[in-house]
Amino acid sequence: MALMQRVAAITARVMKLKPARVYLQYTAHNGPLLAAGLSFQAVFAVFAAIWVGFAIAGVVIRSNPELEDAFLGLLRSNLPGLIGGKASAGAIDPEALFSSSILGWTGAIAAVGLFFTALGWLASGRDAVRGIFGLPPAPTNFLLLKVKDLGLAIGFGLALLLSAVLTVLSTAALSTVFAWFGIDAMSTFTLVAARIAGLMIVFVLDALVLGTFYRVVSGIHIPWRILAEGTIIGAVALGVLKALGSALLGGATRNPLLASFAVIIGLLIWFNLICQVILIASSWIFVSSEDRGVSLTGSRQKRRKTDVTPSDTATAL
Repeated sequence: MALMQRVAAITARVMKLKPARVYLQYTAHNGPLLAAGLSFQAVFAVFAAIWVGFAIAGVVIRSNPELEDAFLGLLRSNLPGLIGGKASAGAIDPEALFSSSILGWTGAIAAVGLFFTALGWLASGRDAVRGIFGLPPAPTNFLLLKVKDLGLAIGFGLALLLSAVLTVLSTAALSTVFAWFGIDAMSTFTLVAARIAGLMIVFVLDALVLGTFYRVVSGIHIPWRILAEGTIIGAVALGVLKALGSALLGGATRNPLLASFAVIIGLLIWFNLICQVILIASSWIFVSSEDRGVSLTGSRQKRRKTDVTPSDTATAL
């Protein structure tokens, strides 16, 4: 009897910890199911986005090898195993994509497909985040939402290209500064510093994209301090996923029965992990707002009955 009481007391204490409450909020609002749906949509969106993106990027960055390498490096870190290269195997040859044209029928079909799949993913992502917060769908006019989503989709694409440009500029700036001090541009110290600078740029980009997604796409008025806390946690988690991307997907796609579908299976797993991070970070934001007594645009009045609190869990135990 005493043992059961101790177990119940320890369980109740654990359930009061913030990570436990975040996970309870996430699962209570069908977070894993929402992440699975988002990842499924993302697979269809990414192929159209790659075709259109390479057709446009080929015109802009093809004449700059350093910018091209930075752009491909960002894609490989965000889509492990998909884009091939000189030192890495991949399902898609970037040279073939760079030579594609957006002006032909194939490019036009890909552009239309990207339009619908990207806007559909943003709409589903909006509903998923609002669902984690226990809020109903956004009340904004349907056409206005689509116009906003289109602008945001274009902005996210430009942000990826900007990240590649900043990576090249930061590497060049570091090489110039180190040259002033007589440090070899190919030394270990220089390469490590350039790698850290690149990771910081990607981290800032991820944080900005997540913050925009939570506050602008979802239409939830989140206080900046709480938003920053959640986006930083989400950006760090995304950075860890990208650093371990190949290792995480290697074992899952090594099964010989899945060899013919390795790319699709790998993308589904990868996007599922990414979408789970996005939704868990949104759950962290919600729990942080609850802890600080901040009401998020009707969240207290319209919360669903599926919300789980530590006291409810302790009572059930």
